Amino acid sequence: MNKMTTEVCTIKEMCDLYRVTPRTLRFYESKELLFPIREGQRRLFTRRDRARLKLILQGKRFGFSLENIRQLLNLYDIGDQQKTQLAKTYELATERLMVMVDQKNELTTAIQDLKEMLQWGEKILDSRGIKIEKQPKKRAGNNH
Repeated sequence: MNKMTTEVCTIKEMCDLYRVTPRTLRFYESKELLFPIREGQRRLFTRRDRARLKLILQGKRFGFSLENIRQLLNLYDIGDQQKTQLAKTYELATERLMVMVDQKNELTTAIQDLKEMLQWGEKILDSRGIKIEKQPKKRAGNNH
């Protein structure tokens, strides 16, 4: 049976489905982002928890704070067919995109400045007879 369509998932199944740790799930529960059913020590996560976790992980990937994510998730329940939630999400996402673009531009400038400093350093070292091993260039698209 497909875990995405079953009524509830255990913590292990959630960890396997979303590649998170049990500690992460407990942390999100403590921050009132997830609300698993408690059966003794067991936590059972509903479809709603799975949907919320997907949104949490996506929000984190985009750089939203957990508090922003919690507020957006809580807007789901106000009963206006998610109009407020969608509008607020769009507003915060637009702001976040502007920040990310600014960060990208700053990083691009810093990378260029560092490359220029390295070229300058190579010339100085070379002029003093110091040979350096150049690092192999990374493939295009490999950002690590």
